[in-house]
Amino acid sequence: MIVGAGFGGLAAAIELRRHGFTDVTVLERAPGIGGTWHYNDYPGCACDVPSHLYSFSFAQRRHWSRICSPRAEILRYLEEVARDFGIDGLVRYGVEVVSSRWDDESFEWTVSSGDGRSWRADAMIIATGQLHQPSVPRIEGFEEFEGHSFHSARWDHDYDLTGKRVAVIGTGASAVQFVPEIAREAGALYVFQRTGNWFLPRRNRAYPALVRAGIRYVPGVQAFRRRFIYYYAETLTMMIRNPRTVGQVGRLRSALFMRWQLRDAEVRRKAWPRYTFGCKRVLFSSHYLPALQRPNVELVSEPIARFSDRGVLTADGVLRELDCVIWGTGFKATEFMFPMEVVGAGGRSLREEWASGAHAHLGVCVPGFPSLFLMYGPNTNTSGGSIVFYEEAQAAYIRQALSALRSRRAGSISVLPAAEAASDRAVQAGFAGTAWTRCDSWYRDERGRIAANWPGYMTEYAERLRVLDPGEFEFAGLHSNSR
Repeated sequence: MIVGAGFGGLAAAIELRRHGFTDVTVLERAPGIGGTWHYNDYPGCACDVPSHLYSFSFAQRRHWSRICSPRAEILRYLEEVARDFGIDGLVRYGVEVVSSRWDDESFEWTVSSGDGRSWRADAMIIATGQLHQPSVPRIEGFEEFEGHSFHSARWDHDYDLTGKRVAVIGTGASAVQFVPEIAREAGALYVFQRTGNWFLPRRNRAYPALVRAGIRYVPGVQAFRRRFIYYYAETLTMMIRNPRTVGQVGRLRSALFMRWQLRDAEVRRKAWPRYTFGCKRVLFSSHYLPALQRPNVELVSEPIARFSDRGVLTADGVLRELDCVIWGTGFKATEFMFPMEVVGAGGRSLREEWASGAHAHLGVCVPGFPSLFLMYGPNTNTSGGSIVFYEEAQAAYIRQALSALRSRRAGSISVLPAAEAASDRAVQAGFAGTAWTRCDSWYRDERGRIAANWPGYMTEYAERLRVLDPGEFEFAGLHSNSR
């Protein structure tokens, strides 16, 4: 049983089917494939990782329209991949999974949906990822606001922003993409920023015909581009891991680019980041900073004090009257699959198990939760590479675990607590001295633990998951099925 039909869920389903696991079901709450790419359809929505890396290694495409594909192309790609590999027929749409419970006697998971349906499975893969639950902060007085509002991940395309007074709260990766788009429509646009961002350029123009032809018809070009961007992405991780040395190169490049784009001194003062390069997500855009300097746009760096019925009051006493509020406040990244209830061996709750912070062996397995696997779990996010690369490695690792379970005809496979504790200690120790530790960010949970990111390189992660070590796992029970 796989929960989620985004990149992770599809990677797992394809990997299992290719290795003889025929009884695979995918549950998806949305009416279609895509995960976060299904829900995020705001203006300007695109990936900021080049598509020849942000795609499956086994399903490369040579006809992307540009280096970083827009949302519609990514969604179409996922639909094509699902169809090509026969996964689309395995997906049950409109299923909101609310609970998953392990039965110690039958060695099975019972997966229940909000509408009362249930499924039983020998193993469960939760592929809901980190970026699927919109986060909206609680701000005093918001219930009094009489205008319109929505989150960027649930964009209201029926609401016309033309000529409206619009507030964008939050300046993360999504806002950086949609702010330049809506700035051309809004009568007045107020961008409320808590902290500035480090930027690197990304114009993302459509490929000229000659470049498209070269990519499509010249042997080896696509493979070269993929390897090149892979190692380029690793250099960004190198900068984040070494903020005192090579990190200064990244900071200088970003600072020069930002200084060139921010010609307005007051906007530059407000937008300039005051934390170590790479501590928060480095953003790629050549259009956001110029948009902040449009005559109808104001970058607001004063903290929000409260809402009123008419708009937003900031700490300096200024009231900005609004027609619409757009939350660009990202996702509950460290909540993972919650509020789904996950109950493992002996009735233990995963929420209670993670009360002091989410943790999993290599981001995949949690002690006490037999035959349960996570895709894009704790400490598997990347600040410099492609999450699709990570998810392919995870899918292969999970397939090895299930193959070991099948070959032993066992009832369950569970990671040993000592193995998980050792890998978690190594992960957390890996953050020492890096830029990730030098500010607060969405990579951290409410206790300050860095729960989202992997502290090393893509290469290191893939090598760690390349071969499953059966000695790190416990096999229990006998199972009559060959699965």
